[in-house]
Amino acid sequence: MGTTKIDRSRVADTALRLLNEVGLDGLSLRAIARELDVKAPALYWHFKDKQALLDEMATVMYRRMLDEGLPGPTPERWQDQLVAYNSGLRRALLRYRDGAKVYGGAKFTGTEHADGLEAHLRTMVDAGFELWQAVRAGTTAYSYTMGFVSEEQGVRPMPDQQREGFDIGERAERLARYPLAAAAGAEIFANYDERFEDGLRLIIAGIETRYGAGRSGTVGGQ
Repeated sequence: MGTTKIDRSRVADTALRLLNEVGLDGLSLRAIARELDVKAPALYWHFKDKQALLDEMATVMYRRMLDEGLPGPTPERWQDQLVAYNSGLRRALLRYRDGAKVYGGAKFTGTEHADGLEAHLRTMVDAGFELWQAVRAGTTAYSYTMGFVSEEQGVRPMPDQQREGFDIGERAERLARYPLAAAAGAEIFANYDERFEDGLRLIIAGIETRYGAGRSGTVGGQ
């Protein structure tokens, strides 16, 4: 091993690059140390365990989203903000093998996310939502995005790859006795972009109906 100097940023960048090669299960501090040409214990100066590293990786992923122009408070309507943010999040996660697994449940190590969150909550409160309603609306849309991407990456680890066993034609043959279920495969395992945005629009319509806010500016009953 050499005497390469490392810092948190370099370790996280290397880990994200290695993630696309080996996936989350194959990602270890020892493997990252080999990539950096250092001894594994050197990484523990920066990260006490793998979860601490995942937290930093998720933070770097978010910072890259910001650098790429992640939509913040620019769209005036809360509906457009939810679509823009969650669409940007999905695109970002799909750049990494197991991106949703890394990002989900991680604790940001910085506060860069607070600006966008504050602005979005302000937009929703100004539109007539109570704060708790705005939070539930946003976290519901976020949970949908994370779940959608997790399922999508379960079929397609990377956008240009597909796991064996998910051929739509073969599936239809196996389920020939169940014509509706067989035909549904063409929708379940394809058209991800269209299905994702349509799902977001369904959630937004539900938020409007449930809370009665964001259209007239007044909050209805429960």
